[in-house]
Amino acid sequence: MDAVLRAAVVYFVLLILFRIAGRRTLSEMTAFDFVLLLMIGEATQQALLGEDFSVTNAALIIATLLFIDVMVSLIKARSKLFEKIVDGAPTIIVENGRPLHDRMRKARVDEEDVMEAARRLQGIERMDQIKYAVLEVSGGITVIPRKEP
Repeated sequence: MDAVLRAAVVYFVLLILFRIAGRRTLSEMTAFDFVLLLMIGEATQQALLGEDFSVTNAALIIATLLFIDVMVSLIKARSKLFEKIVDGAPTIIVENGRPLHDRMRKARVDEEDVMEAARRLQGIERMDQIKYAVLEVSGGITVIPRKEP
């Protein structure tokens, strides 16, 4: 019966804390958001299964992690420099049909990745049909096609 009560308490604590922290869609989740969820999952697991970890301790850890995450997002909203340091910046990897190999190598993206995004998003078949390809902060590739004369 103790496990059921602990699970219910942890559920409601998480529900309240995530409502306070605000909403984010999964499609906009960053890699660090995923890591944060893993850390919260570990703290939750310790509260549910741990022998010497209390629900109160887990709630405190989770609340601290969410508080820090909310504070970082508020600072990012006020400081573009801080946002760039934390999240990075979009990178142009193809310009006027020419792959920028140094940037692509640094981002660990190859021409096939760009062409896959170009086909999927714009129906583009050749590299020379791309005006710009941008590696976004989220890790996705945005393709802007060239205007046909």
